[in-house]
Amino acid sequence: MSTAAHPSRSPVPGFYAVIPAGGAGTRLWPLSRAGAPKFLHDLTGAGRTLLQGTVDRLRPLAGGGVVLVTGEPHVAAAREQLPELAEDAVLAEPSPRDSMAAIGLAAAVLERRHGDVVVGSFAADQVVSGAASFDAAVREAVAAARAGYVATIGIAASRPSVAFGYVRSGEPLGVEGAPSALHVRGFTEKPDAATAREYVASGEYRWNAGIFVARSSVLLGHLATHRPALHDGLREIAAAWDTPDRAAVVARVWPGLEKIAIDHAVAEPVAAEGGVAVVPGTFGWDDVGDFNSLAALLPSDDEGGSKVLGDPADVVRVQSAGSVVVPGGDRVVALLGIDDVVVVDTPDALLVTTRARAQQVKDMVDAMRTHGREDVL
Repeated sequence: MSTAAHPSRSPVPGFYAVIPAGGAGTRLWPLSRAGAPKFLHDLTGAGRTLLQGTVDRLRPLAGGGVVLVTGEPHVAAAREQLPELAEDAVLAEPSPRDSMAAIGLAAAVLERRHGDVVVGSFAADQVVSGAASFDAAVREAVAAARAGYVATIGIAASRPSVAFGYVRSGEPLGVEGAPSALHVRGFTEKPDAATAREYVASGEYRWNAGIFVARSSVLLGHLATHRPALHDGLREIAAAWDTPDRAAVVARVWPGLEKIAIDHAVAEPVAAEGGVAVVPGTFGWDDVGDFNSLAALLPSDDEGGSKVLGDPADVVRVQSAGSVVVPGGDRVVALLGIDDVVVVDTPDALLVTTRARAQQVKDMVDAMRTHGREDVL
């Protein structure tokens, strides 16, 4: 069935989906590297990379189109994976400046091109299931954005996770077209286990998926108020983006931009002012933050509950259960008498840890850097 024939997948006029694709995914090292971060990989065995899956999910909704913001080293790979994107739909960052610079640049460029439009930011490295529920939540977020709010989508917390941030909801928003939207009382970074349990038990908190939807004028207006120097720099770059002066202006202005996440630059202070809304999301969601969370997305290949990303024929287990194995070194990986481990084999690096310590893989990346092994990062 075509998109046009399916009302729930009809495009939202004037809505632009922005995909900031950055970061190295250090908790998924050595599979994810600075030169080939996790969004360029197929981590679920679906036959599409996380980036491709994100575009597949958003293209039917984005009546204005999809815009990708990514680092210059990843532009070629992204274009190869996404040949359908127009030349001017890929904005290249010369260096990482965190999510606010990436999203703000896209909003400023789109506003110069098309006027005051609704922009929605969606990370390139998340896995979503339940297309109808996702579409419905995005449509409500767009309605809240048109009413002048910065809208986010809060994911129902299935467990008291300490790996995610949380958004606290308040009273109903009362905006037409967004019947389930609520006022946001505040955001909390990754809490400790006891606090996370309290949050989930209260029913007021949802996981912060890092999805933000707003009119370009509203988003940039808040940025001008709370981070005026960053706002002015992005406006200057956007003014030159579609001109011959782009390279010179970017080279001069971009390195001096403040490095800050959109959560801290806009979402948190604007929530304190009553300007943020949250739409409860009922779709399946995961940010594939580490190898333990990856395990939940892969089918079990035996009665022991082990998960393999790659060819199962390259993994042999004896009295070993509950493990996550990524074979990729042109050799067989054999596990004997050990449970709940993570083994990631690549041609130049081998990681062996436990699922319980999957969040600490980032520390191993830091240790590699300290030991002068940037060649494998």
